[in-house]
Order: sequence, then C-alpha cells, then structure tokens
Amino acid sequence: MNLRLFTFVAGETGLWKISESKNIIGEGLPKASKLTIATSNTPLPLENAVWSLRGITSNERYVTRAEKAELVAKPGILGRTEADCGVLIPIRKNAKWWAMTQEERRKIFEEQSHHTAIGLRYLPAIARRLHHCRDLSEVEPFDFLTWFEFAKTDSVAFDRLLKELRSTLEWSFVEREVEIRLTRTSG
Repeated sequence: MNLRLFTFVAGETGLWKISESKNIIGEGLPKASKLTIATSNTPLPLENAVWSLRGITSNERYVTRAEKAELVAKPGILGRTEADCGVLIPIRKNAKWWAMTQEERRKIFEEQSHHTAIGLRYLPAIARRLHHCRDLSEVEPFDFLTWFEFAKTDSVAFDRLLKELRSTLEWSFVEREVEIRLTRTSG
C-alpha cells in the first residue's frame, strides 16, 4: 500500500462538485459533475467514472535549502474547514523541458520564473499538493497534478497566483493544461 499514491476520479459521486472545467492549453477532459480524491487505501469509485488521473507525492524538487525552510515555515494545510474551494490543474510539459538537465530546469523554474517565490506569497491561505504522474509512467496523460484548496474569500488571490505563474518562462514549456474548479459538498 503506497500512501503517497492519489487517484482523482471524476464521475457522479464525490466530496467535490465540479463547477467548471476548461482546457487552457491542448485537449481538455470529458465533463463530469463530481470529483473523488482517493488514496491507495481507499476504494476507487471507478464504475461510473468519466475519467481518472493518478499521481504520487514526492520530495520538493528544484528548491534550495533556504526555499525548503520557507515552505516548511508557512505550511498550507489541506482539509481545513474554511477551504471550501478546490482547483485541480493537470499539466503536461513538452519534450524540450524533459530533455534538459535538472539544473537547467531549476534555472528556468526558480531563477528565471520564480515559481517557489510566487507560491510562497500565497501561503498558507492557498494550500497545495503536487502529484508527480511521470514518476508512475511516462505514458500518463499528464506529468503533474496540482491540487489547491482555499476559502472562497481567497478566490481573487488564487486567480492572481495563476496569472503570475502562467506568465512565466516556465509555462512556455506547457503543452497541455486543464483547470478544474470545484466546491466542497456537505457530504
């Protein structure tokens, strides 16, 4: 049992109601009404699934010791009662990105695009968990699944975060991106 493995299952059941799903770059995902986030120790509701995406959590990548310390000092905690909004953003980067060394990707990711620095400005109000799909298989439809949770009152800040990230050099390597907005249901 791998407690780092998560499966996002879209269908007719789930704690999260899908309010909007739009393709930002490339092909979108089929429409569904609800989303379940299952860990490896939870049964998957696949019988009426419209789509499912898998990812595994891992260590922080492309960060320095100082950046890691900042992330740990300002944790965004998932599952907070007031966090009634969720957003799932699956992303696939192009072959040019993956042909670079980790050092070259780090230079674009942080030194030029300031990805971590941007995200830190929005913590702890906007919590996130990154799931690596490519670690499971290179044939997964996406490389990353980023799950965000925040209170509705932080929606404008979340939109600002997305705008900042999407305007970076790093995003020029994205070949597929979908944005799925959700609200937590009562049960």
